[in-house]
Amino acid sequence: MTTTTTTALSPSDAAGQATAAILRDTLHGTARGIVVDSPPGAGKSTLVVRAALELADAGRSLMIVAQTNAQVDDLVLRLHAKNPELAVGRLHSSDPEAYEKALDDLPNVRLSTKAGDLAPLPIVVSTAAKWAHVKASDAGGPWPHAIVDEAYQMRSDSLLAVAGLFERALFVGDPGQLDPFSIVGAEQWAGLSYDPSASAVSTLLAHNPELPQHRLPVSWRLPASAAPLVSDAFYPYTPFRSGTDEGDRELDFKVASDGSGPDRVIDEAAASGWGLLELPAAHTPRTDPEAVRAVALVVRRLLDREGVTRSESGEGSLTAERICVGTAHRDQAAAVRAALAELDVHDVTVDTANRLQGREFDVTVVLHPLSGRPDATAFHLETGRLCVLASRHRHACVVVCRAGVADLLDEHPSADPVQLGVTVKFPDGWEANHSVLARLADHRVHLEQPVRPSSPSGV
Repeated sequence: MTTTTTTALSPSDAAGQATAAILRDTLHGTARGIVVDSPPGAGKSTLVVRAALELADAGRSLMIVAQTNAQVDDLVLRLHAKNPELAVGRLHSSDPEAYEKALDDLPNVRLSTKAGDLAPLPIVVSTAAKWAHVKASDAGGPWPHAIVDEAYQMRSDSLLAVAGLFERALFVGDPGQLDPFSIVGAEQWAGLSYDPSASAVSTLLAHNPELPQHRLPVSWRLPASAAPLVSDAFYPYTPFRSGTDEGDRELDFKVASDGSGPDRVIDEAAASGWGLLELPAAHTPRTDPEAVRAVALVVRRLLDREGVTRSESGEGSLTAERICVGTAHRDQAAAVRAALAELDVHDVTVDTANRLQGREFDVTVVLHPLSGRPDATAFHLETGRLCVLASRHRHACVVVCRAGVADLLDEHPSADPVQLGVTVKFPDGWEANHSVLARLADHRVHLEQPVRPSSPSGV
């Protein structure tokens, strides 16, 4: 790694030093690629926007590659907010809802389905899927620079499809998040030099190990209570720290606890940043009714107790929009939404880890991926899934889980076949889960009685 963390520096100075080195290599280096690893909430989008603006100011046109339309639109809005006078192109598909309609009202943002229309602009932004249909000749030649956002979520075949469009590129992403998604099995390509299902960064570095590599050393999202757990469990070789100290962020409640399990785990999470609400061990359906109701009750009580958050950003109310529920499966998310509706809870984000990547909330409530399961499959052990679920919060995270997961892990040790040419991902899901559970054990609240549905007035 080119960038190192100096613990003697303040978080701001350490982050500034790392950013300066990244921008120096981007603007003045000669390598065709630069890789930046970022922990959750370290300011990836801020770095992408700053690098894009500095390249544009230097008279170097560039293309930006993101993975989803939402990410593209967010980057365009951020670029416009930073420099409303800068002309930015938004390349989109011909689908009716291809982009955020708010972009229509921005005078210096040009929208088009054709790269040639936007090529003269300083910055053009689009998804990897759209860029794959563009030829360098369509734009009068390759762009001098490219920035690839969320590069670890980009498959290597997508990178290969766009590699001819630029001369040099900055790759920014989080190595601890979920691996690129593929709807087909990839076993037949495992170990090949260009495995199309591998991440763009892993394939890039496998063939170009000499490329400069940097990392952002500070998470501005995760509080001081969360950064050590997430860093140790998911980033043991690229550690990071929180941008805040103990006591910089507080979560208080105007309404006192009623002594119930949900309230006790809420108080534990408010005091320590973490809470584990543990139900009795049992093998259950995936949409475990008791676990789902426990999740819903925790959310209901978070709202009923009128939470107040205090941080470096000021003081605010803990509203439904600032609470998130994370699950492993879509049917679990649907069950939680239904349980919340029964308790008259609305506007709380409930979704899977895949769809929560990149998002940030004040408090998260997580249904553990291995809760109630009779086995530990590769899907549920995927390191990135638990990492995403455990790293969305600014103040506190409550995990709801059946007892017995540690025993389940020991009964299903990691036994994936070793394949030649495949880089072993460390830590694997088995070790990461054990590490997280060991930390959460200090914040456990037992819920011995079955959880029954309650009306809002009876909570």
